[in-house]
Amino acid sequence: MKNRIIHLQRSAPAKPDEGQPCNGCGICCALETCPAARIRFRQVEGPCPALEWSDTERRYHCGLLLQPTHYLSWLPRFFAPLASRLFTRWIAAGQGCDCNAEVFDQL
Repeated sequence: MKNRIIHLQRSAPAKPDEGQPCNGCGICCALETCPAARIRFRQVEGPCPALEWSDTERRYHCGLLLQPTHYLSWLPRFFAPLASRLFTRWIAAGQGCDCNAEVFDQL
């Protein structure tokens, strides 16, 4: 894997080990887009346009999961819960960290 510099919030949590629960560090989505985002945004490398920072929670979230109608303006609101469940399954959200990137802090 090539070295890349990504820019994330300074207060974002540290990347968990592979297989550990997601903590919203944002590294995976800053490096590349998931299959759903590749189709929606037509890009492979990150940062994903749907990567959203939460000041109150001090972590990143997937906008496609939290507010699919914001990123899919054609989607009727009553389909938002279904779209969120489908995106959750499609990207295996909640299944644990699958990002094998090595992280080096550079302040």
